[in-house]
Amino acid sequence: MSKKPIIVFEGIEGSGKSHHIKVISKFLDKNKVKYLKIREPGGSLNSEKIRNLILNKKSNFNEKTDLLLILAARSENINLIKKYYKKRVILIDRFIDSTIAYQHYGMGVDIKIINIINKYLLKNIKVNFTFLNVVNKKNLFLRLKIRKSLNRYDQFNNSFYNKVQNGFLKLSKLNKKKYKIIDSNLEIKKNEELIINQVNKLIKWM
Repeated sequence: MSKKPIIVFEGIEGSGKSHHIKVISKFLDKNKVKYLKIREPGGSLNSEKIRNLILNKKSNFNEKTDLLLILAARSENINLIKKYYKKRVILIDRFIDSTIAYQHYGMGVDIKIINIINKYLLKNIKVNFTFLNVVNKKNLFLRLKIRKSLNRYDQFNNSFYNKVQNGFLKLSKLNKKKYKIIDSNLEIKKNEELIINQVNKLIKWM
């Protein structure tokens, strides 16, 4: 098998990205493909501690603090990603695009600052493919309503989520060949099949 890809699942709350990454994990397990799965913020022990700070409903950080905490959590994951980069398939639930979509398009933080710190942290690490999950307002809030518990990022208004999702879509247009838009309003099994087929191509079975 050739060099293994980094595959990222992006999207706003309720868009189905976490569900699909679980489906792909089972698919890889079934086919005995070694992989690393992480989420952001979170993934490693220290990153999970930072995640709890960011998502705690009692937290009231300003947008710059949010950005720095998210990037600090990413910094804690970098050595883990480097260890398996190109050696194993790496599945990431949220990554660079989420930081730009939420912190820049959603909260208005200067994108130059985000790009500078990301470049410093990632160096030569590059994402190979991104599944961008999109969802309409109705399904977004229906899915949030049935969640057992809500975190701080589950409680923004529709205007904020619109800005973030539009930000994701703008990013996807910068490199269309490396993105697949998944319409999460459609039947979930069809989307699962679509994603599995694409992942199958990406990992280049021998």
